[in-house]
Amino acid sequence: MDLVLKICDDLFLDNVWASLVPLSAFAASPEFISSVNSSSTFVPVTTASKWTQFVGNLPHPPIPASHIASYSATHTLPHVSAWGRDYIPRQLLSLTAITLVGIHLLYFIIATFSYYFIFNHEMKRHPRYLKNQVRLEIISSLKAFPGMMLLTLPWFQAEVMGYSKLYDGLDTYGYAYLIFSVPFFLVFTDYLVYWIHRWLHLPFFYKYIHKPHHKWIVPTPFASHAFHPMDGYAQSLPYHLFVYIFPIHRITYLALFVAVNIWTVFIHDSDMVTGHPLEKIINGPAHHTLHHIYFTVNYGQYFTWADRWGGSYRQPESALDPLLEIKKSNKVE
Repeated sequence: MDLVLKICDDLFLDNVWASLVPLSAFAASPEFISSVNSSSTFVPVTTASKWTQFVGNLPHPPIPASHIASYSATHTLPHVSAWGRDYIPRQLLSLTAITLVGIHLLYFIIATFSYYFIFNHEMKRHPRYLKNQVRLEIISSLKAFPGMMLLTLPWFQAEVMGYSKLYDGLDTYGYAYLIFSVPFFLVFTDYLVYWIHRWLHLPFFYKYIHKPHHKWIVPTPFASHAFHPMDGYAQSLPYHLFVYIFPIHRITYLALFVAVNIWTVFIHDSDMVTGHPLEKIINGPAHHTLHHIYFTVNYGQYFTWADRWGGSYRQPESALDPLLEIKKSNKVE
């Protein structure tokens, strides 16, 4: 997220913060006046609005000496923010906005695409498909996003402050490690997600945290993020932990983090297409469809090996396709 924040600062956030918390709002403060060279004549900067007057009373980091020197020489201040890029309150607010906007955009773009172009709409006739389910899934997701964002914010802030093992360039670890880090990331996180997901099915955690997600027996892509906030956060922990334990390239991590969210959407399309070559290796939509129907199978995120090792694997078969239940119910009618 430190990379995303830097890009956003470069593109537009520097200007946004210069308008919201302008340096000029603090030019009449005793701190600023006492910092100006005594040999120059101080010319107060007129506050142009009630907002600027309000902002002038907010705490701020020390004003850079270069800005003070510039004012002493010209009696003008640059159009910059008193809250520099390294100011933690600014970072926290910027990360909050970026995270909320990003997850909403990703959710609606990917889930909408999957819903209209991949999801089989015959599934909406399934007897366990809820009335107004898509609307309910979206509402549940929108309610969960703020809570998941707040829980995740400390991890992102620590990245920005340099506590993670994210790195730039290839000089330190080279191409071999860059390539290796991708499957390593997937295997590491898949194994931890398996156990977290399985523990969430223990009666206590299931009742209070995970049950809301299993309200969607026949999920649509919009159910992908329809979690209790603690549920979504718990299953995201391995992705955050990885970058504090193992080195990974910033761009690689960002790409994988986005891919994780896209994959989460795609495995919720109730697809039961079976017989493909990687079916026994990749924990795809068919596997996750069985998880929503039978609850205690296929806890993995990407692969089937953890379920096989843990005794919770169930092979997708055409005989288990929920479409058969739709056809059966139509015949009864």
